[in-house]
Amino acid sequence: MKASISVLTLGVADLDRAVAFYRDGLGLPTQGIIGKEYAHGAVAFFDLSGGVKLALWAQADIAHDTGLPVRPASPTAFTIGHNVNDRAEVDQIMDAAARAGATVVNPAQDTFYGGYAGYFRDPDGHLWDIVWNPDLLPGV
Repeated sequence: MKASISVLTLGVADLDRAVAFYRDGLGLPTQGIIGKEYAHGAVAFFDLSGGVKLALWAQADIAHDTGLPVRPASPTAFTIGHNVNDRAEVDQIMDAAARAGATVVNPAQDTFYGGYAGYFRDPDGHLWDIVWNPDLLPGV
């Protein structure tokens, strides 16, 4: 296996709501929901940098595909990190996420490592860490 990730799929309760959050609220590019003609196939893909895709797929459909039951997820099981160019960009993204319906869990603030970061949860509870780290470039 190569040390890479090509698609990150988030299970969502309401696909239309989730697409609106990521497309309209955060401005991520997408062609919208595809695969509606297939039972359990409706999904939305968002193009991220480096050729990575973010996919949104209904939790019920993931459960059907995997044979696993839908269960509540812990928001602290993992975070999705987004490194940005400067402190102002952290604030801009946190504000946009809040306006789009995210819950700000931890407002942007100085970090122990000399950076600046904040956390928000999307409408399905997925935890995003928006970070400016002077030692890392975005996408690294």
